[in-house]
Amino acid sequence: MAVLILVFDLILVATLLGLALAALTSREPSRAATLFIAFGIWLSLVWARLQAPDLALAEAAIGAGFGGALMLAAARRTAHRATRGRGDEETEPDEAHPP
Repeated sequence: MAVLILVFDLILVATLLGLALAALTSREPSRAATLFIAFGIWLSLVWARLQAPDLALAEAAIGAGFGGALMLAAARRTAHRATRGRGDEETEPDEAHPP
């Protein structure tokens, strides 16, 4: 029985580290925000496993919920600004490099 608990704990830690690494190395902001939310939810499971239900609830509500929503909104806003700045305006030919 102790071996199963140890294996479960190792899977929790390995998945938590994998989610953190994936969130930090993601080049796409919306994907990074989604991975951050998954990291927060998984971290709340770790806190629950460590018998800290107050921290688990706080992490799920504040870290994954509120923080994740703010990150998703910021990622959506930056993506909207990037696409709006690309094609909506007519660009003038570069005077330094004539065609």
